[in-house]
Amino acid sequence: MTAMIPSQTENKNLRNLGARISRSQSEEIKFMMRWLVARGEPAPKTKTKPDMPGMEMSDEKMPRMPGMLSPEQMEALRHAKGSEFDRLFLRGMIQHHNGALTMVKDLFDTAGAGQDAELFNFATDADNTQRAEIRIMEAILKKETPEEKQ
Repeated sequence: MTAMIPSQTENKNLRNLGARISRSQSEEIKFMMRWLVARGEPAPKTKTKPDMPGMEMSDEKMPRMPGMLSPEQMEALRHAKGSEFDRLFLRGMIQHHNGALTMVKDLFDTAGAGQDAELFNFATDADNTQRAEIRIMEAILKKETPEEKQ
């Protein structure tokens, strides 16, 4: 989603937020891959989708994770420009972040999951980051898209 920002909007706030989200999610993915490999677990192989630079896609078919946008939502986002893109991006990214919060909750609801200190710290940090970014995105929606104030 963040890879679309440069071509879809001139909104400086959204561009800055997108860069921050892209960096943090890249670091989260690297951590998760290292964590799996260090435990002898298979790490998903990823490839860059040709029509969307920076968009990583797994070679394996997996069920959609909580918060993932539907193909229809992604298509609408690809075709939107300006304030319409901003609104769809923010709503979609809030949905995506809420999915991450669901996964963290599910992890902590799993017996023994909190016993791995490294994973516990990562998940707690991810939870805090996602919540903070959701608050930022909600504030941008209220400020820059009047229809969201209702």
